[in-house]
Amino acid sequence: MEFLQRLAASMKRGRSVALPSDNREAFYFLMPMVISDSYRSVGDLLNGSSYDVNYTCGRAQRTLLHIAANCDSVNCLGLFLKKGATVNLQDISGCTPLHLAARNGQKRCLTKLVEHKSDINIKNKEGLTAIHWLAVNGRAELLQTLLLHIKDVDIEDAQGQTALHVSCRNGHIKTLQTLLEKGASINKTNQKGWTPLHFACSHGQHEIVDILLKRKALLTIEPNKTSPLKLCVKGGYGETCELLLHHDPRLLSHLLQTVQDQSINEDTILKVFNFLITQDSSVIYKLLNGLAEQASLIGHHLLSISTESETDSKNLLKCVRIYNKLLSSQVIGLDSSFLQTAKQQYDTLWQLLEDWLILIHTELNKDGESTGEDSSISQYCSSAKPQTVHSNHDTNTTNILAPTDSFTLSNNDVPWCSGIKENGEISADCEPSKIQDVIGSAFPKISAVIHAFYICCLNNSPSRFMEFCLKHLPILQILVNRNPQIIFQHFHFLLECPDLMCHFQSVIHSQPFQQRKDWFYENLKQDTDTTTNITEEDKNIVTVNREQIFNSSCDIMLLKKPEDLKHSIAVRFNGEEGMGHGVVREWFDVLSREILNPDYALFTQSADGCTFQPNSNSSINPDHLSYFRFAGQILGLALYHKMILNVYFTRSFYKHILGIRVNYTDVASIDPEYAKNLQWILDHNIDELGLDLSFSMETDVFGVMQEVELLSGGKDISVTELNKKQYVQLVTELRMTRAIKPQIDSFLSGFHDYIPYGLVQLFNEYELEILLSGSPEIDLDDWRKNTVYTGFTEDTPLIQWFWQILSDMTHEDRVLLLQFVTGSSRVPYGGFANLGSGDVTQSFTISYVAATTEILLPTASTCINLLKLPNYESKQVLKKNLMIALECGSQGYGLI
Repeated sequence: MEFLQRLAASMKRGRSVALPSDNREAFYFLMPMVISDSYRSVGDLLNGSSYDVNYTCGRAQRTLLHIAANCDSVNCLGLFLKKGATVNLQDISGCTPLHLAARNGQKRCLTKLVEHKSDINIKNKEGLTAIHWLAVNGRAELLQTLLLHIKDVDIEDAQGQTALHVSCRNGHIKTLQTLLEKGASINKTNQKGWTPLHFACSHGQHEIVDILLKRKALLTIEPNKTSPLKLCVKGGYGETCELLLHHDPRLLSHLLQTVQDQSINEDTILKVFNFLITQDSSVIYKLLNGLAEQASLIGHHLLSISTESETDSKNLLKCVRIYNKLLSSQVIGLDSSFLQTAKQQYDTLWQLLEDWLILIHTELNKDGESTGEDSSISQYCSSAKPQTVHSNHDTNTTNILAPTDSFTLSNNDVPWCSGIKENGEISADCEPSKIQDVIGSAFPKISAVIHAFYICCLNNSPSRFMEFCLKHLPILQILVNRNPQIIFQHFHFLLECPDLMCHFQSVIHSQPFQQRKDWFYENLKQDTDTTTNITEEDKNIVTVNREQIFNSSCDIMLLKKPEDLKHSIAVRFNGEEGMGHGVVREWFDVLSREILNPDYALFTQSADGCTFQPNSNSSINPDHLSYFRFAGQILGLALYHKMILNVYFTRSFYKHILGIRVNYTDVASIDPEYAKNLQWILDHNIDELGLDLSFSMETDVFGVMQEVELLSGGKDISVTELNKKQYVQLVTELRMTRAIKPQIDSFLSGFHDYIPYGLVQLFNEYELEILLSGSPEIDLDDWRKNTVYTGFTEDTPLIQWFWQILSDMTHEDRVLLLQFVTGSSRVPYGGFANLGSGDVTQSFTISYVAATTEILLPTASTCINLLKLPNYESKQVLKKNLMIALECGSQGYGLI
């Protein structure tokens, strides 16, 4: 009879009327009912059952009381409490039901739990109490309810943070006001020494900051501690900074001190400064004068030889960069009379710099005289070898600031060097080796101040800096010869000053290629992101027709701004869905070959059959000059984004790009026999040979032979043994330069849209070829060494077969395979270890694919240099399908 009654009840209610005897099964049986707060059904099932209401289950190890509190199932929650559920039981994270109700804002459950003596002070494993959760989420109304039952409103979590701290961090105004009304301590510090004001400033909560300041929150600046002001600046919160400065104007000096914090970048500081200027235009003068004062003090300290130079150098350069950017960003002209203090501060520093250089000049000459050697500075320039000079003077001795009439410091302020008098002269008993140590240790610091001088002169007085450099050129050459690394650290101005660069080019070219390459890209991309971005913004997408790739690319490049394509570039072929690094690489690769297409008459093959030279007769194409400009843009853009091109030019053409004069040996690329004749003239005395040559020659001008003078009145000037070198150089320039000058000029106008002239001068013609075209050969051992596998190992038979097949391939087939997988037919400089796009390295990868049939071909994802290789059963099938894939699928993109 009892069974029939249970059966009838079950059928009427549509569920079982009895709980499973197993607690775990019962837990999951009841949980849906608890979530929906079906308390009557839950109660019926619990009545007469042996279920343990404190049973914990699941990854979080929670009871059904936790579940009810979390879901606001208040009726079920009350039921479990009546059944004896432990109100303060903690789950695996240390949370009680009260924590969960507070976190999710479940007011009814929270109230009932408090009524049943839930302990408000219990902390979870993160150290958070229920009131912390309410404060974090801004539950002001619930907080008021909970605070009625708590004695200590400043209860701390594991980090010493109170509810007031976290409410200020998250910007909950009502919660803040509720806590303050209940007596929360406004200046209580956590374990880091942060007050609620620190938290508000660290997140730019300016409304919270305003309330705290009005409530007398302390705004203190303590040594070696993070201040609220610094936190504002670090976050770039200009509005919050403005509140703090309005509250206490004396904080401006501390604001300026944040410039020396290397953890705060320049752009963030400028953002804050510019906001302050928009609120009060007079602030600009205070900022500029303050920055100048800091720069001067740092610079003077830097030129104290005993100081550690690296930190001071960074701080000085950061300070003057911010000063210069702030000054140049002002649309409305500034009143120079308010900047006299700044000018005086900087002039003092520049005078000290000049005094240092004069002192070095004097002492080096004295040193030369004392040793009986040539004392001229030029002797030092020619004999100095690149080296780094380390100071080994006694660390207990103090060192000198060079003297200056316009700036003086007391002996208490300046460390003096034994052996150097207070008037700046080196005493007679100071050993020459110590003089060299002092001077050598000063070089990097002097270079940093020169760098700062350049930055300050950049916008307002570039001629002043140029005059300074020319005046002290011999000393600057010594600086560079003795420590060439300072070029890459501080002599960036050489890239902007061709008149100065020529004096240092030989030293620069003697530095390792990789260092110059790194410096090239550091300066090339200083105003843009340093990685090649592939984006889908319309302004950065180059959409072209594969069948008319040259003309369609040329047309769209006319519409694109170089600055947009510098930042990022993406390419899409009409009718194809693929986009990514692989498509970009293929576009450059195919387009570089099209530029050499004889149909466009832009370039002709040189005598060696491998390289190309601008076509002197390209004018048969009426658009040839615009096409040359386009070709320059493509090569410049490829170099900018580190894309390897499938093109090689003559050495003379690379020289034209670099601004290097051609010589007679370059003629061999277009006319080997004529080059031999020029060599013969140079090798033999021609005075008695009766060659009857003059400084003129016949040349084809639009099909008509005309006599062209190599110099004014050249047809009347005979070539002799004395002037034959000039003659050879002039005929070389006529053949190699003057004949194609319009083409070269058009090409360079496009190339310089992306690559400044000063930067490309860092390389010679051989290095430029490597940068543009990569390594001409494919090293199979290097390829294998730098290949990674997914689903295979190097010992897998299929992989062994793969490398055997590659070993037997022709060079052309290897190039096809490389292009099939990477989108490019060239290996970058440095080999396969540097395979990738832009600054992103992506290894050549072979990935396993299950071979469901022998006709399944290998496929590739060029964006990630991935070859997807089916696991064929024999070497013959692998070879056959690999060659089919290469012959039929080396170009074209689609999404499967």
